[in-house]
Amino acid sequence: MNNERLRQNFKSDTGIKRLIGFLIMNRVQTRPRWYVRMLAPLYQHRGKHSVIHRSVRMDTPPYRRFSLGNRSVIESFCCINNAVGDVIIGNDSRIGLHSTIIGPVTIGNHVHLAQGITVTALNHNFTNPDKRIDEQGITTKQVTIEDDVWIGANAVILPGVNIGRHAVVAAGAVVTKDVSPGTLVAGVPAILKKRTL
Repeated sequence: MNNERLRQNFKSDTGIKRLIGFLIMNRVQTRPRWYVRMLAPLYQHRGKHSVIHRSVRMDTPPYRRFSLGNRSVIESFCCINNAVGDVIIGNDSRIGLHSTIIGPVTIGNHVHLAQGITVTALNHNFTNPDKRIDEQGITTKQVTIEDDVWIGANAVILPGVNIGRHAVVAAGAVVTKDVSPGTLVAGVPAILKKRTL
């Protein structure tokens, strides 16, 4: 039986899905259980000469993809979470100190994130005033950061955003819309300016 068929069978059987979810994820701590984290080197893809510092919180259950390219670095005190979507990081990229990435997120090659950045593809639903927010579920929208992008300190990249090749996001910017290739964005919300090449 191929993996996709097995995955579809699990999705259709809510009892098995719930049991596997319980065995893998600690719902109170919202992270994989300790024995799953111990097995992470077996199911995570880490490229040659890549570095993940010991203090990084890797919330990467095995039912989603995590891939770190060759010579890429995830610096101290970051949080990487692929529980609701794959996290793919290309070659020669750097995730700066205290940054958080919540999938589904794809980061290209030669991308540099400064410190304290949040890249999140997840949002909590809150439209029904008769229900608590934590009862309304979540939505995800893929975030893509293309090759050769620089993102300044404490920037926030929100769900559904695509940042084009050779773009720059200024420190402290909140990016709510797509960023065209070769542009600079700054402010809250971020406003586009064309970079001179």
